[in-house]
This record gives sequence, C-alpha cells and structure tokens, in this order.
Amino acid sequence: MKNLMHSVAAGIVAAAFVSQTFGLRAETDTIRVDGSSTVYPVTEAVAEEFQASTGGKFKVTVGISGTGGGFKKFGRGETDISNASRPILEQEIAECRKNGIEFIELPVAFDALTVMVNPQNTWVDKLTTDELKRMWEPQAQGKITNWKQIRDSFPDAPLKLYGAGADSGTFDYFTEAIMGKPKASRGDFTASEDDNVLVQGISTDKNAIGYFGYAYYAENKDKLKAVPIDAGKGPVAPTEETVINATYAPLSRPIFIYVSKKSLERPAVRQFVEFYLKNVADLAREVKYVPLPPSAYEKGLERLKAGETGTAFGGHSEVGLHIDELFNRPLKK
Repeated sequence: MKNLMHSVAAGIVAAAFVSQTFGLRAETDTIRVDGSSTVYPVTEAVAEEFQASTGGKFKVTVGISGTGGGFKKFGRGETDISNASRPILEQEIAECRKNGIEFIELPVAFDALTVMVNPQNTWVDKLTTDELKRMWEPQAQGKITNWKQIRDSFPDAPLKLYGAGADSGTFDYFTEAIMGKPKASRGDFTASEDDNVLVQGISTDKNAIGYFGYAYYAENKDKLKAVPIDAGKGPVAPTEETVINATYAPLSRPIFIYVSKKSLERPAVRQFVEFYLKNVADLAREVKYVPLPPSAYEKGLERLKAGETGTAFGGHSEVGLHIDELFNRPLKK
C-alpha cells in the first residue's frame, strides 16, 4: 500500500510537471494580439500567412476589443502585440511604465476612415466636414435627429447614426478630426467596437449614416455607399491615390502595431513581427488598406532589430499625418 501511494504521488508530480512544462510551451508558442477592429483585417491576414508558412508550429490569436481596450490588456502584460488605429496615449504609456512594459511602435499601413450611407439613400452624394460636425458634436444630442436639419435639400427623414465605440481608436480619430477634440461626440448613436455590427446596421437602415475603416467598406461595397468628404477644397472620395497624395483629409490616418519588448525575447514573437513587416505591404493592399513605402518597412525592421522603444507622437493622437512623417521623428519613452 505504501509503495502504491508513493507511485501515485510520483505520478501526480510527474503529471503536474508535464502539464506545467507543456502548458508553458503552449503559452510560449501562442502569439497574443488584440486591439483595433480597423487593424484586425491586416493582422489577421498576416497571421494566417505566417501560420501557414511555419506549418502550424506557432499559433496567433487576434482579438477585437478596440484600440483602447487592446492597450488596457497590453498595459497589463496580457498580450504580446496591440493593434492600434491611433498612436498610444499618455495614460496608456503610464500604465505600461507602471507595469514595466516597454514597447516598440511600428506603423504598418494607412487607412481612409470612411463615411457610409445605405445604398437606398439617394440624397447624399457628398458631405462637408461642417455637416459631419453638425451631426456628431456633443450639443447635437437629442436635438439633431432629422436629415433636413443637416441640409435643407435633404428629406424630412430620421437621422440614424452608427459609429465606433468609445474604446475604439477610430472613435478618437474621427472626433478629433471632425470636432477638434478626441472623444467629443454625442452619445445617442448605435456604437460598437466591432465594425461588422456597424456594417449590418447601416446596410439594413435606409436612413443610416456611419463611419469606420475602409477595409470594412471595401468588403461590403454591395451593401454600403461611401460618401466623398469636402474639407474646403471640394469633395474627395476615399481611395489609395487620395490617401497617398494626402487629399483625402482629414480622415486618412496611419495604423500601427505595438510590440512588447519583453515578448520579443520569445523567438515565435520576433519571427512573427519580422514576417509582418516583410509581408504586410502586399497583404494590406489585399484587404484594401494603403501600404507604406518600402523604405518605411525597412526602417521598421531596423527599429525592431535595434530594440528602439517609445512613441513618435508624444502620447496624443494627431490628425493629418503624412506618410513621410511616420519614421522621421525622434522616439519618446
């Protein structure tokens, strides 16, 4: 009986050791990504290609909790990489610093934040930034509820608004670009960090208007109608050309991944990020984002190799950034 108990105890210890060892190995071989729904299509495309290229040796999980939600997880050390549709903010940097998390900031593509209406909407062929402000500013809440209040020629029809949730970098960017202040928005609209929810809402509501990343519009062109935006120089539609030449203003923006420096000590993570920067140009174009110039990805690889941490944006979001500015600023920790 005594020998049997010793054998059972030894078996439990061995099982625990095996479980712990292989559990740790499984944890190590899983690359955890979360954050922006805008960046999701790009990162998911890269993840699929990477996993195929490594024969399934590594697993990449990509979540969608919004840029802000992703940074919360990243700042707690729960993820290796954070997808972001805006630069990291001061309070998010402070949280990373408090938890000893250093990060490498890597721009990966440009997005044309797109304003959309239902295809049955026959009255909107363009909108000015002033009209967008009238729809979305905080003082519009409960007051601006009809299309005719936006322009006299519009019909007497209910104005149904759909937009990014408060944890979304898209919400931050849109509000800063249109209202001049991040998060300055009315609250009485249908909000979600999941852009597919917004696609569904706009595509089934004739009186709807909303905004989100270009990739979700491109994927659903048969269900949605993009609206050219006039910022004072005539209406401009979101396209690769208008993003590159900076005429689609102020709604074109860079998108990023933020990588934990500690996570890069794991070969799987480093290999994935290197693969990302070497392949994202083609994959970004496939999912309808605008790739950066080849020199930008080379600079990104150099930044990764050197382990250069910090942000080039001072802890706040910016509107109207040109592609050439992304790697020409000093990094601040």
